Amino acid sequence: MDVTHQIAAVERRVGSRVLPAGEARVLTISQAYDAPVEDVWEACTDPERIRRWFLPVSGELRLHGRYQLEGQAGGVVQRCDPPESFAATWEYGGEVSWIEVRLTAEPNGRTRFTLEHVAHIDDETWARFGPGAMGIGWDLALVGLATYLGGGTGGVTPEQANAWLASDEGREFIVESGRRWDEASVAAGTDPAEATAATERVVAAYTGAPPA
Repeated sequence: MDVTHQIAAVERRVGSRVLPAGEARVLTISQAYDAPVEDVWEACTDPERIRRWFLPVSGELRLHGRYQLEGQAGGVVQRCDPPESFAATWEYGGEVSWIEVRLTAEPNGRTRFTLEHVAHIDDETWARFGPGAMGIGWDLALVGLATYLGGGTGGVTPEQANAWLASDEGREFIVESGRRWDEASVAAGTDPAEATAATERVVAAYTGAPPA
């Protein structure tokens, strides 16, 4: 995989939203793929296809159905408007946040995939790790989707994904993803020095290396 190309192909934004329970952080990540909307929709909603680029999933992938990603988050499908969008809760570690996926047709048969993750994150945790705590993980998910849509039906196994993450290329990707989320955080108003310090900590957490 061309790390530089994949990093540059993704758009990232950091924002906030007021919910009934208070202010929440909003991360938005987006990439266009050389595939029609219907194909991308099936890749994101068919359990057999989801496991080829993300994680094995069980449960009922339908409106009001409960799903569970193997070793990761689970939740409830709150809205489903095929083949354009769906929304669900994202429940992990005793915390509840929310995701929304939107698919938009682009010229030449391409599709833009946009994922929005809304979460209540306390100021201390945000200051320590910044948006990269969630954002790097979603960047890695988009790598899987790009690899799957661009390379046929075989997809990537969890073992292959873990081996790649431990490689020099995988570590380079995490560092570059962290840097781009750093830039998005600064664009949203975070002090540059604070954003960089948070990025160093979250990249160290992902790679197992001590922060610089």
